[in-house]
Amino acid sequence: MPAVVGIGQGTGREYPGNLTPFVLVTCIVAAMGGLIFGYDIGISGGVTTMPSFLKKFFPSVYRKQQEHSKINQYCQYDSETLTLFTSSLYLAALMSSLVASTVTRKFGRKLSMLFGGVLFFSGAIINGLAKAVWMLILGRILLGFGIGFANQSVPLYLSEMAPYRYRGALNIGFQLSITVGILVANVLNYFFAKIKGWGWRLSLGGAMVPALIITVGSLVLSDTPNSMIERGQREEARERLRKVRGVHDVDEEFDDLVKASEESKKVEHPWRNLLQRKYRPHLTMAVLIPFFQQLTGINVIMFYAPVLFNTIGFGNDASLMSAVITGIVNVVSTLVSIYGVDKWGRRSLFLEGGTQMLICQAVVAACIGAKFGIDGNPGELPKWYAIVVVLFICIYVAGFAWSWGPLGWLVPSEIFPLEIRSAAQSINVSVNMIFTFAVAQVFLNMLCHLKFGLFLFFAFFVVVMTIFVYYFLPETKGIPIEEMGRVWKSHWYWSRFVEVEDYANGRLEMGKGGQAPKIV
Repeated sequence: MPAVVGIGQGTGREYPGNLTPFVLVTCIVAAMGGLIFGYDIGISGGVTTMPSFLKKFFPSVYRKQQEHSKINQYCQYDSETLTLFTSSLYLAALMSSLVASTVTRKFGRKLSMLFGGVLFFSGAIINGLAKAVWMLILGRILLGFGIGFANQSVPLYLSEMAPYRYRGALNIGFQLSITVGILVANVLNYFFAKIKGWGWRLSLGGAMVPALIITVGSLVLSDTPNSMIERGQREEARERLRKVRGVHDVDEEFDDLVKASEESKKVEHPWRNLLQRKYRPHLTMAVLIPFFQQLTGINVIMFYAPVLFNTIGFGNDASLMSAVITGIVNVVSTLVSIYGVDKWGRRSLFLEGGTQMLICQAVVAACIGAKFGIDGNPGELPKWYAIVVVLFICIYVAGFAWSWGPLGWLVPSEIFPLEIRSAAQSINVSVNMIFTFAVAQVFLNMLCHLKFGLFLFFAFFVVVMTIFVYYFLPETKGIPIEEMGRVWKSHWYWSRFVEVEDYANGRLEMGKGGQAPKIV
């Protein structure tokens, strides 16, 4: 892949380095941390449509499902306890991500990944052996703790290990493994649902496999040079950087990493410093990007795809197969993002994806509204009609999978200075989990009350977030991670919050006569 224009124009630095087999394998192994997140997203929605699971743990929902012809289709899964089963995980992930910030900063990224794998493995065992609802919830909480640690550390690890020319593609490996996890979970749900009485145990217990992958992977990975410098291991970090970049001359990049580390150590309270004026752009992105990512409505599809398809008239097998189809689209479309993110840029993918999602949400809302109306009783759905709904949902998933899905994790992980990186990433994960929890908890209730208007609700936020990206998100492709400060200084709006001295550790200096700063 060619170098990206904008770094080599005489205004910035180009660190030497190659995409070595070592760093490629390392990033692939680390990206497997997304499997646990994806597997859980995919598995929970499918399990909640299995009659044996509902009959054992949520009998009131099971009874409504059996009497579906007598009730509003929009409301057949409306149960606070059932949604708590799904959403409790994300509340736990929120809490653990705050602790993970300290672990990631003080003990390294790989130890944080190890904790994530072990906790997720424990939760999978409890869920697979569950005898009562409290065991399900306890297992979900442990799964959430694991996801909080993994989501906090893996994107940082990938952004720090990858050469800047390939950072986007390698970081999106995390999102790719999330989509693979979702697809695998959907396929397993389809087959395990045919095992009467206890197939759901195999679905829930199967989470042990991705947990083992990230646990073993974290044990064999090497830590990032950034993290090693941060913990005082400078000579080891220099050798690691040479191995990672595949060249001997890494002095320039190493010196910049050391300077960034020294600056970061002057920061005694990274959480408090996030509120400083110069970090206003970073804090804004750490909050709004995950906020908008969850309000695209994607979790309505991914959490509850089988539930949603069942609700709009498909049978159990058909709804699970439709979820498999959307899972395949998700994986393939993420590959498009890996190919194009460092070629076309972050902003273009954000804007195209937002437009595509908006059109599809409007069409799906019109299709469901026309057939189901307000009472939610469509009678027999024509096959062609169901195909149209699935087709536009797939196009919607594709738009998300090459834009807000991967970029929602990539962009925050690459824009934070080292001194606030762990704390800011925790804010990013926390906001993500807060709104993932909120959407998961209220979705079925909103579907019951808003009906087809729910898709229009999310479409409104897609409009807002696309406008936000157009005006306020600078392009970050091809910018070395330790030189990211200059994108804020040159931005029409964010430049008012940062001063030249904010990025003066070897990178910015004032031009003569008070002219605009230049990168050196």
